[in-house]
Amino acid sequence: MATAIVAATAVVSLTGCAKGGGSAGASNGDLVMWTHNAGNKAELAAVQKVVDDFNASQSKYTVKVQAFPQDSYNQSVTAAAASKKLPCILDIDAPNVPNWVWAGYLSPLTGLDAQLKNFLPSTVGKYNGKTYSYGFYDVALNLITKKSTLDSVGARVPTVDKPWTKQEFDDLLAKLKASGKFSYAADLMTGSTGEWWPYAYSPLLQSFGGDLIDRDGYKTADGALNGSDAVAWAKWFRGLVSDGYIAAKSGTDPAADFTNGKTGILYDGSWAADTLRQKFGDDVLFLPPLDFGNGAKIGGGSWQWGVSKTCSNQAGAMAYMKFATGDKYVAGVAKAAGTIPATEGAAALVPGYGEGEANAVFREYSQKFAEVRPVTPGYPFIATTFTKAAQDIINGGDPKSTLDQAVKDIDANQKSNNYFK
Repeated sequence: MATAIVAATAVVSLTGCAKGGGSAGASNGDLVMWTHNAGNKAELAAVQKVVDDFNASQSKYTVKVQAFPQDSYNQSVTAAAASKKLPCILDIDAPNVPNWVWAGYLSPLTGLDAQLKNFLPSTVGKYNGKTYSYGFYDVALNLITKKSTLDSVGARVPTVDKPWTKQEFDDLLAKLKASGKFSYAADLMTGSTGEWWPYAYSPLLQSFGGDLIDRDGYKTADGALNGSDAVAWAKWFRGLVSDGYIAAKSGTDPAADFTNGKTGILYDGSWAADTLRQKFGDDVLFLPPLDFGNGAKIGGGSWQWGVSKTCSNQAGAMAYMKFATGDKYVAGVAKAAGTIPATEGAAALVPGYGEGEANAVFREYSQKFAEVRPVTPGYPFIATTFTKAAQDIINGGDPKSTLDQAVKDIDANQKSNNYFK
C-alpha cells in the first residue's frame, strides 16, 4: 500500500542481483524480480504464488523473487540503476512511475491492452500516452465512525451520492468536542510520515479547488498551490488543530485510539475494515470522503509492477506480466494485502468485495473519487515540498507565505529540469 509502514525485517545485497554483470536481471532464461514486501509475509507469499505458477506453466523462463524492506527499497533501486544492475521485474509506488520512466528505469508494457482495460484506472501507470505499470490493487481512504456516535449528536449518515459538506463536517466536529466523550473529535493520522501527507491531504486540497501543481503542462504550481482555494484549505487544516478538533501529531496507533473511544472519527484506509467490523459489528461505518465544493476526492494509485528498460529478456518479462494479470492472481495478492482488487473479476473472488458485499463500497469509492497524484517526473520533489509545507501549516505557520514558498521551490525544480522534457 502507498501508505503502509513495513518493518525492515530483511536486507538483500545488491551484489549478484543481475546475473552476468550488466545483463540487467536476466540470464539463461532466469528473470530477477524485486519487491518491497520483505516485511509483509502475507503479500510476499501471494506474489510468490504468482511466480511459482508462472514458472510451472512453461519451461522457457524462470522468475526469481528477491524481497526488500519498504523503507530501503527505493534507494536500492536507485543504486542498482546507477550500476546498471536493475532486475527485470520490479514493483513501484504508483506516483513514482513518471520519475522512473524519465530516469530511464522502465520499459513500456506491450501486449497487455486487452487485459489492462479491465483494471481500475488508478491501478494502471501511464505516462506520455504509454503504459508502464499495473497493480493488483488500490486502497480507499474513508471516514470511519460509529452509527451510534452520529446518532448521539443527530448527524446525517453521508452517502456516495451525497457526502458530507465542509459545513456539515465542521458542525459535527464541534458537537463531538462539546459532548466531552472524546479526547479529540477526529484523528486524521497526522502522526504518519512520508508519502501519507500528499496521499491523504492533497485530495482535501483538491476538493477545495486547489492542487499540488497546475496539471496543464506541469510547469508551475502558482495559483494551484497558493491560490485562494489552497489558502482556504490551509486555514481550515490549521483550524482543526487550533479549534481542538484534532491533534497536530496524532498518536502512534490511531486505529487503536478510535477503537478505545479516544476519537470519534478516524481518517484511515480500507485495510482497517475487517478488524474494525470484528470489534464493532454493524455499528461501524466506512463513509465517503468530504466534499469541500469541488467534489469528494481520495488518493488513487498504490504499488504497481513494471519491467526495467535494461532488462535483457524483455519477452520473458512481458510474458510474466501478462500471466500475472489473471483474476485469481489479482485476487490473491489483493486479499493478502487487505486491499481493493483491481479487476471486477478478482473482486468477485475476494470475500467481502463481491457485488452487494460489505467491502464493495471501497471499490465504489475508488471508481468514483480516486485522483492520481500529479503525473510528472517532478512528483517526488513536489511530494516532499508539500509535506513540509503542510506540516509547517498545521504547526502554526502562516498559510499564504508557507504555500508561496512551496510554489517557488516546486517551480524552480520543474524549471531546472527543463520541465522533464
